Amino acid sequence: MKAARWHKARDIRVEDIEEPKVTPGRVKIEVAWTGICGSDLHEYVAGPIFIPVERPHTVSKDVAPIVMGHEFSGTVVEVGEGVTKVKVGDKVVVEPILACGECPACLKGSYNLCKHLGFHGLSGGGGGFSEYTVVDERWVHKMPEGLSLEQGALVEPAAVALHAVRKSKLRAGDKAVVFGVGPIGLLVIESLKVAGASEIYAVELSKERAARALELGATAVINPAEEPDVVGKIHELTKGGADVAFEVTGVPSVLKQAIDSTTFEGETVIVSIWEKEAAIQPNNIVLSERTVKGIIAYRDIFPAVMNLMTKGYFPADKLVTKRIKLDDVVKEGFETLVNEKNHIKILVSSK
Repeated sequence: MKAARWHKARDIRVEDIEEPKVTPGRVKIEVAWTGICGSDLHEYVAGPIFIPVERPHTVSKDVAPIVMGHEFSGTVVEVGEGVTKVKVGDKVVVEPILACGECPACLKGSYNLCKHLGFHGLSGGGGGFSEYTVVDERWVHKMPEGLSLEQGALVEPAAVALHAVRKSKLRAGDKAVVFGVGPIGLLVIESLKVAGASEIYAVELSKERAARALELGATAVINPAEEPDVVGKIHELTKGGADVAFEVTGVPSVLKQAIDSTTFEGETVIVSIWEKEAAIQPNNIVLSERTVKGIIAYRDIFPAVMNLMTKGYFPADKLVTKRIKLDDVVKEGFETLVNEKNHIKILVSSK
């Protein structure tokens, strides 16, 4: 079958590889649509980050080259012995977690904090940038009636955003600011609406993304190229600072801005995956009793995301800006995202 595999940074190849086989407890899926994630882009530009290179991943047992793609939907075409959760013909999405099941976090149920955390489509085991993939039954979620497979490819990134807001201190009526409104940042805005934020500010350079943020419900967007004092502007607009700031850029200088944009006892939630260290002044946290929290992925949230989608949240028609074929995933996908910052979400068809 055809699949896009990561060999090294700036080297993803669409190749013919062996089609995966079903084993007991596992589900074979014909992939429909797969989104290119910011994490994928990090791996393409500066990886490896999650991709195992020097030794096999603890859970997948794989080492590069590995099939990429972890935001995907598809149709069940075969089930292994003992599978009862789904059947052939079901439209599904995959929660692409690789967890050991044995470390303290896994035993507590916090599987996204697994000591050996990996992702199907980043850490081996197959991936969505292929015609077929096989995953454990546990991670397969049947889609509700009425949701398209294209919409299904947005469940994973929407889960990241909803988990970030759920884990924050934000309460209905609070004010929030989102630094960076790429795909995840826009989905955070949607999640903030769900949570009842009274004011949602965004900080973004791209005029196209800024317009989309306003369309999705942002109160106002600040362009740092036009506003020399972003932090001061946020304090002015919120009359004292945001209750919660969400850092979704992975840019070191932005982390300090996010922290400083919050009010006393405010909170900054770091959603990004980082390529470099970021310097901060701890006194900016200490003297205002602020908190800084990191979140990774999601847990026990995919059904809630799909339920919200049936109510109109996280709409594909406002988030997907380009659809391409698997053969074109490098030139029309990864390279486009590197060179053109106006895109939101690019979806890749497996055919």
